[in-house]
Amino acid sequence: MKLKLNFTLLACMLTGAVFAQQDPDMESPAIQKQKIELEAALTGVQEKLVLSEKAYRDAQTKKVKYDTIGLGAWRAEMAVLKAEKKKEQAVFIGKHPDYFISLVALNDVIGPLPANVPALKKLFNKLDSKVQQTPTGIKTKTTLDKFEAVSIGKIAPLFVAPDTSGKSIGLADYKGKYVLLDFWASWCGPCREENPIVVKAWQKYKDRNFDVLSVSLDQTGKRDAWLKAIHEDQLTWQHVSNLKFWDDDVAKLYMIRSIPQNFLIDPKGKIIAVNLRGAELNQKLAELIPESATRK
Repeated sequence: MKLKLNFTLLACMLTGAVFAQQDPDMESPAIQKQKIELEAALTGVQEKLVLSEKAYRDAQTKKVKYDTIGLGAWRAEMAVLKAEKKKEQAVFIGKHPDYFISLVALNDVIGPLPANVPALKKLFNKLDSKVQQTPTGIKTKTTLDKFEAVSIGKIAPLFVAPDTSGKSIGLADYKGKYVLLDFWASWCGPCREENPIVVKAWQKYKDRNFDVLSVSLDQTGKRDAWLKAIHEDQLTWQHVSNLKFWDDDVAKLYMIRSIPQNFLIDPKGKIIAVNLRGAELNQKLAELIPESATRK
């Protein structure tokens, strides 16, 4: 037995292979106990989230016609509560590094738009090695590594994709400019709401070394809907799409799991800001691009 164990360890050292453990049975008594502990730790903030959602839905049902009045305030409230929940989850993970349910909670914290990838990687590294080496643990590390590759300070990954006429357009074509890489789709309501803000920013800064490159997650067979939305929203900059929905190669490269989402890239190709929404976009551009800047 000792000889077999030593041989296995030697194989690991020579090949770099990881002998992953199986994920535990989520219905087992041990995991159920962990789930109950996690739910208890999150009870307070979870109740706040449910009440906030119910209050907004109740307000809408009282209206004769649905409108977006109050939507912005509700979204802001939910964002604060979700951030509170993530903090509570992080505390739980730190207290229970040997729990598999802590890894499940970490994946919830990561979500589609992780705010602080280095901090999340530190949290992952504090987990027990047995938890890290489960299939879910290995997948989680890979996910964090991919998110880190498109975080602030990293060089934006290059890509080429077809524009509205089928011509290949590459991110490298924008070198030397500030460029907003904007992910959206014609079917995405929040994206369409955000488009007028991007239009105003483009009109203001387009002659000052700034441009926009939009990547659509429209679906196969929906090319006309994509083109119609571009026309209706007056998006007069360059657009590309593989028309592959969430399976889009560019979206996968940039770890897009939710839209709208954007990346502001500097003239050297470095990501300097992400997910600039509303007034944040204009504020950031005003900081970066002086009145004297001209388009190259």
